[in-house]
Amino acid sequence: MRAIVVERQGTPVTPNITLRTDWPEPGEPGPGQVAIRTLATAFNHMDLWVGRGIPGVPLTYPRISGCDACGVVEAVGPGVDRAWVGRRVIVNAAMALPEREHPEDPPASTLAPNFELIGEHHHGMLCERFLAPAANVAAVGEADPVSAAAFGLCALTAWSMMVTKGRLASGQSVLITGIGGGVATSALAIARQRGCPVAVTSRHAWKLDKARALGAGLCVLDQGQDWSKEVRAWTNKRGVDMAVDSSGKATHLNCIKSLARGGAYVTPGCTSGPDATTDLARIFWNQLRVLGSTMGSNAEFREVVSLFRAGELAPVVDRVFGPEECREAYARLEGGEQFGKIVIRW
Repeated sequence: MRAIVVERQGTPVTPNITLRTDWPEPGEPGPGQVAIRTLATAFNHMDLWVGRGIPGVPLTYPRISGCDACGVVEAVGPGVDRAWVGRRVIVNAAMALPEREHPEDPPASTLAPNFELIGEHHHGMLCERFLAPAANVAAVGEADPVSAAAFGLCALTAWSMMVTKGRLASGQSVLITGIGGGVATSALAIARQRGCPVAVTSRHAWKLDKARALGAGLCVLDQGQDWSKEVRAWTNKRGVDMAVDSSGKATHLNCIKSLARGGAYVTPGCTSGPDATTDLARIFWNQLRVLGSTMGSNAEFREVVSLFRAGELAPVVDRVFGPEECREAYARLEGGEQFGKIVIRW
């Protein structure tokens, strides 16, 4: 079958990408699995990490990345309802691992799920066919495959951190840094769907223009200045209720300074670096919540997909490529040139 393959680890990633036509078929689905024929696959920043190498994750090459896809279920394994056959679905790439059972461990009520990711720890979805756990798929009806593929993991990540963990209420104000990536544009869509006024930042004026067209109320051109004063002025000096920050080091402190009392700083990543400077006095005096979040559960996945099916939420698609244009797609992702999701249509 055809597959877009990372041939070797290295930076930049793009020169190491090839389209293979002889990659082995995935085989028959095992117990609890479904076999999916891919219609479209969407990129995530994770695809670059797989190409560069991930500290602590022993990756072998060549390998297939890709953790977002829309496809048709062609077969099911033992124990899976045959009603899935023929359904158009998207996949939650986050597979929760079982917790250890040790006699001296305390109750696990405070532990967050431990995930492995299809496309990172296992071969992914940048190929014509793949296997996935039936528990991780959700039906999308006759939705456009490109839009459906672009929706999944980023919308789930944004939903889990903002709604489940951050407890975002309708009408609260939200700050989103680095608008343009998949998680940031998903966060903007979720905030607008809940009637929340939104401020966004970017280092690119053209991305701010696109965010303004999607409903952002304040658009801050980030040139390294302390833009927290501008955010607080926008809220009549109150501060925002939630800051969604996937940048990290470059933006963390400004986010903390932008928050209202009791506000939540939520982060799913740190593309500018993990070693941020913070302000503990503000955190304790203003009773702020600092929340880390990674992907989400299958229950959350089906919840947010129901809003996609109902037309309440939709992704932003940047560009659509064919498989033979895989290097151009990777180059666009690696150059940070996109606003929204980059998609391969099979």
